[in-house]
Amino acid sequence: MGVIKDPSIKIKPDFTHHLLIQTEEESQVIVHGSFIGWMEDISIRIWKSTFLFAKESTHRSELLHVDGISLFPTWTFVEASETSYFTLIFKGLPKDCLSFDLIEKIPEEGGFEIRNIQRNKTDVYHLNFT
Repeated sequence: MGVIKDPSIKIKPDFTHHLLIQTEEESQVIVHGSFIGWMEDISIRIWKSTFLFAKESTHRSELLHVDGISLFPTWTFVEASETSYFTLIFKGLPKDCLSFDLIEKIPEEGGFEIRNIQRNKTDVYHLNFT
């Protein structure tokens, strides 16, 4: 799991533009995620209890919207060797936040966790959830 430096995700320009405008107006954080079904077919989902935790702070940004991945309890199927792409939209982070963690807090093992994400000016991130 981690930050993708040079994403190969193809996102419609009008969709990205719309999200960037929303980010500026409403202070939202956009996470474009990818998950690769490596060795076998697998199912993934995201829980509403997924948050962005600002470093050096008690602030947490809640998940507002998902696209391309199911919310608990429904599953999204990913075939072996296929990549699933999805988007998560969170409430904004504090202006002084320089880095944050994405943590899915769930009552079982296997929750998504990506730590030490360096903040950028656009608040749009491309993360690998594999």
